[in-house]
Amino acid sequence: MKPLPEAYEAYLAKLKPNEADALRPVFQESVAEGDHGVLIRGAGSQHIQALVDERVPFGQIHEGYIWD
Repeated sequence: MKPLPEAYEAYLAKLKPNEADALRPVFQESVAEGDHGVLIRGAGSQHIQALVDERVPFGQIHEGYIWD
């Protein structure tokens, strides 16, 4: 398995362990594909979601919503 970029590791380190465990597979998917970064929706709430998003450059994280 490829290592996570530093930005991904730093983001996950700021989360509670159970939140980091829930989101880590999305960060790993981003690394496995190597094309796109991670969009975080609902940060700071109980409904946080992470997804690989083609509008976010690989190795970067965007919190919030991206409107086309």
